Amino acid sequence: MKGWQFTTTGEPLTLVEKPDPKAAPGEVVIDVKAAGLCHSDVGALEDPGWLEIITTRPVILGHEVAGVISEVGEGVTDFKVGDRVGVCPSTPTLPGYVRDGGYANKTTARVEDIVRIPDNVSFEYAAAGTDSGMTSYHAVMVAGQTKAGMKVGIIGLGGLGQVGARIAVIAGAEVYAADVSEKARALGAEIGVKQVFTDVREFPLDLDVIVDFAGFGTTTAGAIEVIKPGGRVVQVGMGRLEATINTRLLIVKAVQLVGSVGGDVHDVKAVYDLYASGKLTPLIVPTTFEEIPAGLDRLHEGGVTGRLVAVMS
Repeated sequence: MKGWQFTTTGEPLTLVEKPDPKAAPGEVVIDVKAAGLCHSDVGALEDPGWLEIITTRPVILGHEVAGVISEVGEGVTDFKVGDRVGVCPSTPTLPGYVRDGGYANKTTARVEDIVRIPDNVSFEYAAAGTDSGMTSYHAVMVAGQTKAGMKVGIIGLGGLGQVGARIAVIAGAEVYAADVSEKARALGAEIGVKQVFTDVREFPLDLDVIVDFAGFGTTTAGAIEVIKPGGRVVQVGMGRLEATINTRLLIVKAVQLVGSVGGDVHDVKAVYDLYASGKLTPLIVPTTFEEIPAGLDRLHEGGVTGRLVAVMS
């Protein structure tokens, strides 16, 4: 197998060749067909704080994985060779952090972490539906407790935010969004967002929930400022690993500030079902296996609207 290997922060990814993986008991080998590129991997390349999370080094990055099972291990009965699956990344053996991930032509997964891909859903959508889709769904619907008729704010309309905003629209919420990118703001209108602003502080002051998919510190602080009393702020993005907030407003407004990380296989399945229904069709920006390092550079520079996904040849 070949893949893009991470060694440590500050060092570029290197293309390596390794022996093909074998399926351990309770696991499968997956021929990777698509792998999503995530800002988390940009963070790993630039911020040493990520080294506490990436417990296996060197490791092939890539935690948004979809492909075809090419081998099943002992004890695997519910899946077979040829099944199309996505991998839920919220697992103790997190791909791209603990075990070799999807920036490769092959990877492995525990059977309890894989989800069948509906026949009418592409590998590109399935890959983005793992971390990007799962995390967005969990943040909006589970951590955010979004219901029909609620007013919801979304900060950041990138790979996660555009999905989260659309999921809130599908759920029947009145959705507002904020993004510094003109292209992203235009996308918001296309997916049913009622109004898009450049800054969270421009949001209406009666929002029930604000989900911060950007996480640049100032966005978190701004959300606390504008959320209605008793409202909920869900923190997802980690554009910066620290934030300075107004604790007076947090207290006197009784703001519920909660963190949301990942999700589970049920969230992945929910996203796949929305894909299959045709209601959720996020913007996918395809790239190639060879262009994965350049794609991460594009993410760092803010040059991607939508979710960047490497399509394996």
